[in-house]
Amino acid sequence: MTPFPDQPDRVSEVGAPDRVVEVGAPDRVVVVGAGPAGRALSHRLAHRGVAVTLIDPHPARPWRSTYACWSDELPDWLDPSVVSAEVDSVRVIGHRRTEVHRGYAVLDTDRLQETLSVVGDSPLVVCTAEAVAVAPDGVTLDDGRRIDGRVIIDARGVGGTGPRQTAWGIVVPTDVAAPVLDGASAILMDLRPADPTVTGLPSFLYAVPLDGDRVLLEETCLAGDPALPLSELRTRLAQRLSRTGIDPALATATEKVSFGLQGASRDPWHRRPTMFGARAGLMHPASGYSVAASLATADPLAAAISAGGDPTRTLWPHSARMVQRLRAAGLAVLLHLDADDTMRFFDDFFDLPVHRQRAYLSDRDDLRGLLAAMLTLFTATDRRLRRHLVRAAPHLVGR
Repeated sequence: MTPFPDQPDRVSEVGAPDRVVEVGAPDRVVVVGAGPAGRALSHRLAHRGVAVTLIDPHPARPWRSTYACWSDELPDWLDPSVVSAEVDSVRVIGHRRTEVHRGYAVLDTDRLQETLSVVGDSPLVVCTAEAVAVAPDGVTLDDGRRIDGRVIIDARGVGGTGPRQTAWGIVVPTDVAAPVLDGASAILMDLRPADPTVTGLPSFLYAVPLDGDRVLLEETCLAGDPALPLSELRTRLAQRLSRTGIDPALATATEKVSFGLQGASRDPWHRRPTMFGARAGLMHPASGYSVAASLATADPLAAAISAGGDPTRTLWPHSARMVQRLRAAGLAVLLHLDADDTMRFFDDFFDLPVHRQRAYLSDRDDLRGLLAAMLTLFTATDRRLRRHLVRAAPHLVGR
């Protein structure tokens, strides 16, 4: 909500528009960034009765991205109505075809944003302004105001440098997508080349139901530095779909994706104020997934803040730091794989037992499980892929 022009240090309180409260006070928690991570943390703090100020230049801007995750990653507190589609298994296609028997959910973005924005008669206020400086004890806004708080959380998302993930997608009716799905409930990755003439960085098809009537068909560059441009991905998607007789002109909507895969720091546990969400490295650098991790982490972090604990220590125990280093090594591997190596890598990865896959993809502080998964994968790969894995070792350096 917009600050009152005659009272520049005060805003209306969410759920009580006729009331006015101070946005900056020593007992308040200040969260900067109203994306999924910032909204989720603010929601859980407010649920616990913690006074929160949420700062964003466009706090009500609709979220347009498609968010999806493994079903078992979603926290219990999240309203089940935010799941718009869910399947029991997904297919991965490389040199061979693998059915991954782990539930996968696609979220209703509008419903998710609505759910995280509604907190009833809670002590949450929203300040419509841009943060130009975020310090451990306060935030300076673009109009010169300073918002103080006992805890400052920076959840402004990722920057624009370094490796990126890009994608171009179309939304089509379910019956139109049937030839692509070929009996699968969803396709997590079809890593086969979009066309025999394709060269350069690999890309894959991602095909998932958005609801009972629509399917997203998306050509994705998993990781590149630089990543494939959207124009190339659009061309590849058209080439791929032409093999099954699907005309991209049948699309009811399109989706463009481009985001950085690394947080604002390689060692967010050494940075103040505390960062959260993709900015803090909660995005998996080797997959690009972050929303479920932010949702799952929001409530434990809110509990720690409510109890007076150190939010950075809560987010980053030693095991989580090491897991983050190992995941960064995974990104380094992907950046150096050609299309054939990428297919063989994911053939081997998705042949792992699901609990090993989960340890690598989802469990951000299960160091023992991650090491076991990586060792199992290493022994399963051929000599060529092992060399790529060994070359990623320098990315493990850090404290």
